Amino acid sequence: MQAFDRADRAGKQTALATVVHVEGSSYRRAGARMLITEDGQLTGAISGGCLEGDALRKARLVMAQNKPMLVTYDTTDDDDAKFGIGLGCNGIIHILIEPISAAKPTNPIQLFKLFLSRREPVVLITLFTMNDKQAPQPGTCLLLTQAGNIKGAFPDETIKDMLLADANDVLVNGNSVTKTYIYGDKFTCFIELLQPTVSLVIFGAGNDAIPLVQLAAVLGWHIYMVDGRSNYAIPERFPLAKKIIIAKPENALSQIDIDERTVIILMTHNYNYDLAVLKQLLPLQIPYVGALGPKKRLHRMLDELRDEGMEITDEYLASIYGPAGLDIGSENADEIALSIIAEMQAVLKNRVGTSLRYKNAIHNHQSEQIITQTMP
Repeated sequence: MQAFDRADRAGKQTALATVVHVEGSSYRRAGARMLITEDGQLTGAISGGCLEGDALRKARLVMAQNKPMLVTYDTTDDDDAKFGIGLGCNGIIHILIEPISAAKPTNPIQLFKLFLSRREPVVLITLFTMNDKQAPQPGTCLLLTQAGNIKGAFPDETIKDMLLADANDVLVNGNSVTKTYIYGDKFTCFIELLQPTVSLVIFGAGNDAIPLVQLAAVLGWHIYMVDGRSNYAIPERFPLAKKIIIAKPENALSQIDIDERTVIILMTHNYNYDLAVLKQLLPLQIPYVGALGPKKRLHRMLDELRDEGMEITDEYLASIYGPAGLDIGSENADEIALSIIAEMQAVLKNRVGTSLRYKNAIHNHQSEQIITQTMP
């Protein structure tokens, strides 16, 4: 969005390239996007670098014609195999390239801005036609919110009801899908779940929190720093933090919006502070609450809370990770930060942090299958 706004202010044309479907293996999966300006500036990526050059040429044609285009790269074919050299790609990659008009109130960038204006998941709908690439490609056309609000328009009313039903299913089930609807014309639809940015709340503004903030910032997470020490929790030490909160434990959580995309780490090195925060966090059943330090320290805190009369259920304990981090042999603060961020990512993605060498495939293909539905 920032790259588009800069290009728009400079009067430059732009196009958006979106991976809408993948058959087989590829570097990026459906939903990967890249913004392209007329002078060749690229923001984002649709591959490991092998497709970007050709996509730029196609995007300039799209901008000149002001018409979306579906481009297919078949790295299983000898003629297209050059695109997959060096990446081990062995699949068919469908990329939709569409011009962005600032004057259009429902252009993809405006839909992204609407999504990011609130911390809630939405479904983004992108329509295209794979069987006839010369046919009109509707492109990114509609956004559906949890409240049922619709931004955008249906390019074909005949599939509206079925498409809305499928979009609501995606909101409920949490998995993006690709479906093909046949009713006279044949539309393929990428029904994509967009999740809010991860919020990382760090209790503790010590020196060991600095690399944690830096790594989280690289991932684009929103970072909240919380500490009771005003000389530690300052912007000069944590310029990448979205918000710095100086508060006692009992007053801190009221200043933070906590939801299912929030992860928390306790690293104040102050036992009583961490204990007071943990007491408030347990009933919230946050996806991830990490505790720095040895396991016996965490057990001591839990035992102390039980002695105070707090009932600590298995459901409460399921979200507590202590000692925090994956076992990667971390020693210093940088390595510990890496292990903690990796564990948080694994939990959010419902993974266990296993080495990829033990998996048959890197990506989850089930959510990107083509499902054909014929209208009566």
